[in-house]
This record gives sequence, C-alpha cells and structure tokens, in this order.
Amino acid sequence: MKHSKAILFLFAILLLNFQCEDDDIQLPPTDCDRFAVVDSNAYQNANSDFFNINSAEIEGDCLSIEISASGCNGETWILQLFSSEGVMESLPVQRNIRAVLINDEACLAVFTKTFTFDLRDLQVEGEQQVSFNLLDYSEPILYSY
Repeated sequence: MKHSKAILFLFAILLLNFQCEDDDIQLPPTDCDRFAVVDSNAYQNANSDFFNINSAEIEGDCLSIEISASGCNGETWILQLFSSEGVMESLPVQRNIRAVLINDEACLAVFTKTFTFDLRDLQVEGEQQVSFNLLDYSEPILYSY
C-alpha cells in the first residue's frame, strides 16, 4: 500500500513536470485596451447590440471611442473594432471600420463608456496616413503614423 501511494505520488509529479510549450499568441505591448482586427467577414457580418457613438478620436496609435447604450452598469460590455481588408486608393488612403458591441445587460438605464483600440495593424504599408470611415459616425478620422 505504501509503495502504490509513493508510485502514484511520483507519477503525479512526473505529469506536472511535463509542460507543453506555451502556444499563446504574444501580442505587442500597447497603451490601448484592445486591438483593432482586419477581417472583412467580421466587418460585414458581425452582430452588434444597439449603441450610439458619442465621440471618436485618435491619440498616438490608439483610437478612443466613447459609446452610450442601455445596460445595468456597462461593466460587461465588449466592444470590438473590425476593419475591412480593402483599402480605398485616395489621398490619404481610406479604410472602412466598424465597432461591434456585445451587451448582455438587460436594464433600461443608459451608460457611457470609453474603449481604446490599437490601430497599428490598420496601417497601410508605404503610407503615413489613413482616413477611417467609422460606420455610424459622421466624420472621417485621420490617423497619422
């Protein structure tokens, strides 16, 4: 009985010692809350809960979007930013972007919250600026890098 417990203990230690390689994607450091994603399919088809865009402005490589939506406190909201893959040739070049809200809060109060997105993946090679056309926002947003 003592030997079987000892063998079981050694076996457990051996299992803990075999660790898999860390396959996690290493994201570059950022001052933003999350990253913008280039995905034409998500840009076209992602379902969004209703919200209003109050403001959108760029500081450095971060796009700050302030939204208002109904909810209990906004703490569980998830806002994602998608870009189409295509770039419109103009001066400056343009990209269409879209914010998508996941809101599972079922309250009637209205809250305001700000999200920031790292824009570096939306830069266009060979250009120093890109103008973003944010869906449901009235003004283009100029990003210089």
